[in-house]
Amino acid sequence: MPRATAHDEAARASEKSSKVTLSPRSSVHPCDNAPEPVKTMSYGSPAFWITMAAVSAGFGALHGVLFHDGPTLVGTIYGTCVGVLMIAYERGLFLAAYSRRLRQLPTLAYFAAAEISMAILIVVAMSATGVLVWALGIADKPFLDAVTPKLHTIPFALAVSALIVSVLRVRDLIGSETFASLVLGRYHRPVSEERVFLFLDLVGSTAYAERHGDLAAQELLKAVFAAIAEPVRRHRGQVDDYIGDQVIISWPLARGIERARCVACVFAIRHILNRDRARWLTRFGLVPELRAALHGGSVVTAEVGVDRHKIAYFGDVMNATARLEGLCRETGRGVLISDAVLARLPALPDGVEAEALGAYRLRGRSETMAVHALAEARAPVTAVSPGHRGGAVADRKPAGPDYAARPKRSPAAAGVPGKSAASA
Repeated sequence: MPRATAHDEAARASEKSSKVTLSPRSSVHPCDNAPEPVKTMSYGSPAFWITMAAVSAGFGALHGVLFHDGPTLVGTIYGTCVGVLMIAYERGLFLAAYSRRLRQLPTLAYFAAAEISMAILIVVAMSATGVLVWALGIADKPFLDAVTPKLHTIPFALAVSALIVSVLRVRDLIGSETFASLVLGRYHRPVSEERVFLFLDLVGSTAYAERHGDLAAQELLKAVFAAIAEPVRRHRGQVDDYIGDQVIISWPLARGIERARCVACVFAIRHILNRDRARWLTRFGLVPELRAALHGGSVVTAEVGVDRHKIAYFGDVMNATARLEGLCRETGRGVLISDAVLARLPALPDGVEAEALGAYRLRGRSETMAVHALAEARAPVTAVSPGHRGGAVADRKPAGPDYAARPKRSPAAAGVPGKSAASA
């Protein structure tokens, strides 16, 4: 892909003088400011658990309407406790290893074992709740009656638990934000909105499949996608789609640029993959490497499909982000970001530098795009005299704030979103 004219070269040289370098404050990775759990499934936010408790309480009240004279406090307590316990089991808060072993069984055996396990958990939960209401004096009945589940209650609890778990699995399958949008009908009519998109592409996946087979390649992709999930959740991103060995992640524009979440997410993902080098090498014989491209702007978001519904994005931004990710190969850079996004960031994450690469004419676009490369900053090394050679330690710059401001650039150097400095 050609780099336009000599004028572009001059603009590129002037932009390089504005290279931003933010030194890391410590040996801890700057984008890794939260503990890394080993889980891959989200345990849920406080709002999620409050909602689930309310839904469970509602089904407890419904049980009173169906089988008694009306909703009762005791029935609501039973519904809440049983429902929350079953959802906690489904989320993997306890007996996670047991659940994983069940999923390895043949389909019919899995369904039978899962239903038996769920019935046992319901009986235990109802008995434990009976002890609680009896101890608090809420239920005016003998202890044995309080802790013994009624026969008609167990099938009801099983049906309700299966319904809630099924809905949650559909939610996990398409994503929580997409699920909410579909249920609320947010995009029944197309909506124009601004979003930031991150395209991630696994380097060398085709060659790996040729050497080891498609099944082994699928296991690699599955492991990489699972590793990506937690950093995306932590930085409040949304996984929109998996296309082969590519992942599409997005944020509403305001959320993505706030505290440079979209950039921090990229380097958090790269850090997680590098942190577990030994495990990756042992299992797959390689350490996954991802190419990343960040771009954003106005898109049209709409619900599409008849037999299968999904939320889709339309507009030049999607095509441009895909082309920008392809530019990583040509430039030899791992992370590229458009000036349209970089110019809107209040600051870069600590320890990340941006280098202007100039204006590129992406395939299928008439206008050029100002492109920058992102990388982790290296601490500057101070020259050491020969007499101190033995115990020399590289000096580092003093630690700066978490998000240091980017230096302002002149309009001629900065350009405007969607246009290069040469064409400004």
